[in-house]
Amino acid sequence: MQNTTYISLIIPLLNEEESLLPLHKWILDVFNKDSRTYEVIFIDDGSSDNSWNVISTLTQKHLNVFGIKFVKNYGKSQALHAGFAIAKGNYIVTLDSDLQDSPEEIPRLVDALINRKLDLISGWKKKRYDSILFKNIPSKLFNWAARKVSGIDLHDFNCGLKAYTKEVIKTIDVHGEMHRYIPVLAAHEGFNRIGEQIVKHQARQFGTTKFGADRFFKGFLDLITLWFINRFGKQPMHFFGLWGTLMLLLGFGFTVYLGIDKLLLNTEARLITERPEFYVALTLMLLGSQFFIAGFLGEIILRNGRSTKRYIIKSKFFKHDPRRSY
Repeated sequence: MQNTTYISLIIPLLNEEESLLPLHKWILDVFNKDSRTYEVIFIDDGSSDNSWNVISTLTQKHLNVFGIKFVKNYGKSQALHAGFAIAKGNYIVTLDSDLQDSPEEIPRLVDALINRKLDLISGWKKKRYDSILFKNIPSKLFNWAARKVSGIDLHDFNCGLKAYTKEVIKTIDVHGEMHRYIPVLAAHEGFNRIGEQIVKHQARQFGTTKFGADRFFKGFLDLITLWFINRFGKQPMHFFGLWGTLMLLLGFGFTVYLGIDKLLLNTEARLITERPEFYVALTLMLLGSQFFIAGFLGEIILRNGRSTKRYIIKSKFFKHDPRRSY
């Protein structure tokens, strides 16, 4: 393997003070056997425990360890976004901080990424040490739905252990709660060489999971949102305009029918406003107009682009690094 390979490890975390030192030692042990250069970037997503102090200590002792702290909890997607923004490696690996992702998988994932000429490779925790009822079964259903909707044949979309080329993470925009669907985001940006590799899953040693059962429900909603945005996001009027036109035509058709019937066919009939068809026509025309307005607003927002700051960084720890811009 070429020594020019430079790996950035992105590790988002929330209240994982007990896991950080064992995790870093594990990473050291792995890379002591490997000739490649690497950096470790910890992103503290608003922890309330001693996590940031542990990260601060690590940054003072190790030149290749960096830290970012958010002022509050913004979510894993925002943490990954911040890590991707400062990563300088030509290969990027993400992993969770709870010791359930094995750092021993990092060299194998990067080797597979290079040898198979992939843009992205995702871990697959085929054997899991989680609750069967509350995690394993919902996870299988979630991943089945994600495969069907996205068309990407992965078994574990939500696996935190993934490896990317630099081009992928510098192109995609991870926002909201879309960290589950980074492969989908990458594919829609043209990075279609996506692979999968079975990785080890460890039982949690410290603390409790930071994700509740509602993450699967939110995940399904995010999946629907992602499908809609990827299909109509660049041209929202194509969706809203189509349905708005159909509703306006139907409403106009009902109106013409009511007018002809009252004026020419059945002049002695009850008033138009007393007939249910009048309210159907009125509702359709109002909805059609609103769909058109939504489409126009979508086009305007799309052209203005994103300008809202999604997170605020409270502190940073970076040693001097000639590769990094400050």
